[in-house]
Amino acid sequence: MDLFELLEIAEKERKSQKEIRITCCVGTGCLSLDGQALKIALQQAVTAANLQDKISVVGVGCRGLCSEGPLVQIEPKDILYGKVKLEDAPAIIASVNGGQCNVKKIDTSHPFFSRQLQIALENSGKIDPESIEEYISVEGYLALYRVLHEMQPVDVINTMTKSGLRGRGGAGFPTGLKWSLVSKATSDKKYVVCNADEGDPGAFMDRSILESNPHKILEGMAIAAYAVGAQQGFIYVRGEYPLAVSRLTNAIKQSRKLGLTGSQIFESHFDFRIDIRIGAGAFVCGEETALMASVEGRRGNPRTRPPFPAESGLWGYPTLINNVETYANVTAIIKNGADWFNKIGTEKSKGTKVFALAGNIVNTGLIEVPMGMSIGEIINDIGGGAPGGAKVKAVQTGGPSGGCIPSDMFDTKVDYESLMQVGSIMGSGGMIVMDETANMVNIAKFFIDFCMDESCGKCVPCRAGTKQISKILDKISEGNGTQEDMQNLEDLCQVIKESSLCGLGQSAPNPVLSTIRRFNNEYQNLLKDNKKDDPKETKEAVKETKTKTKK
Repeated sequence: MDLFELLEIAEKERKSQKEIRITCCVGTGCLSLDGQALKIALQQAVTAANLQDKISVVGVGCRGLCSEGPLVQIEPKDILYGKVKLEDAPAIIASVNGGQCNVKKIDTSHPFFSRQLQIALENSGKIDPESIEEYISVEGYLALYRVLHEMQPVDVINTMTKSGLRGRGGAGFPTGLKWSLVSKATSDKKYVVCNADEGDPGAFMDRSILESNPHKILEGMAIAAYAVGAQQGFIYVRGEYPLAVSRLTNAIKQSRKLGLTGSQIFESHFDFRIDIRIGAGAFVCGEETALMASVEGRRGNPRTRPPFPAESGLWGYPTLINNVETYANVTAIIKNGADWFNKIGTEKSKGTKVFALAGNIVNTGLIEVPMGMSIGEIINDIGGGAPGGAKVKAVQTGGPSGGCIPSDMFDTKVDYESLMQVGSIMGSGGMIVMDETANMVNIAKFFIDFCMDESCGKCVPCRAGTKQISKILDKISEGNGTQEDMQNLEDLCQVIKESSLCGLGQSAPNPVLSTIRRFNNEYQNLLKDNKKDDPKETKEAVKETKTKTKK
């Protein structure tokens, strides 16, 4: 494959496009609502209307607005239909020629769409994820060609460093610095790993990207491999993501067939092979050292650091590990330049962030917004607030590792530093919204139980400590807790944070501490020594006292 052949494929694909293009979401969310059957129904309606030469029906990935799925879009008219049923297919096809269509239309000028800036989600929901030709037609793999023929590895690393991109997996470590450390490591073998073990409750960002645009991740990994000097890559995917695994497998086969991964890519001396490893459902394997153990075929337990993966990773060789969203930003930075990316976001948090909106919110789904947007803008403007006019009480960011942020702090900007200042973290990007009916003690209990169940058991603070926290929360929620229990709870949380082996244990107490800090009254109202006497019991006690006095 050379540049001419790549451009030829792109041009051929663009010329093959028909006058009208109807896209139907076949991501996991819409598939659960008969998205695949709807796509077939639309194709059948096109045939029945004898419009095959004019209309094409294409299955695409997630469009973002999951609460309105299945979604069907007509291009180039920019008409978006929501909650489409199988029986709506003929009317939608008839509408192309001016026919009547009473299917619900979605306003694409709504803040849900207009306030977004899509970089990682670029072309998600717009191209067929199972067609490498469609990806190439939107300038796919051009960034890789440019890197291999116009840039040295150090130039790529400098571009990443200058862009200000930070790892989107949670910790926010500078991407350019991480790539530089692996590049400088001396070894005859290096690895590049994509961490797609997305395990946070309510999070589906990585899954959606893999299902919607898998070639974007392959290209980003290949660029990273060239920069650090690796020849082998692994994508570690949750076993609960069968559709993502299927589309990745297909994408890898297509890229190998066209010579875009494998040997002598773009007629260069660069070789890079990508393979998939499927996780067994352990949340702790999202931690990089546990992930590497699992890739090697061992039990997914974390280990102490140093040495860090950049020095000693898979099988003892230098290893670069980034998550899906991080790699999804790479091609855009190469194509548009570091300065372009650096101007988006805040001073220390550059670019955009993908969030999964879930819980008590009107517009559940996937969004991508510039860093620095306030929580209130995301929840109320883009998300539409809580359903039924209810008041939003809080939002949990960062999953089990994060914290609950009350509604009176929704002016907080979404960036790494601001979220840490209010007792939470960015995490991978889950946002679980809670309305006024939420019990914050139960919320804390849910997350600590999740961490307790997912603990690998290797270190005592996490293994035993999370269990003790759960017991104390049970006691409090049942109305049997005391102020002493509250003090023990906080002390135990601090011990676990300071002494656990890996990030799971170190961050497990965060939801508990944040709810104690921000919603302390809900704990206090449940404590036994804070309860007021029951009126009925008080009345009986007074009656008994009077009887004894008379006697």
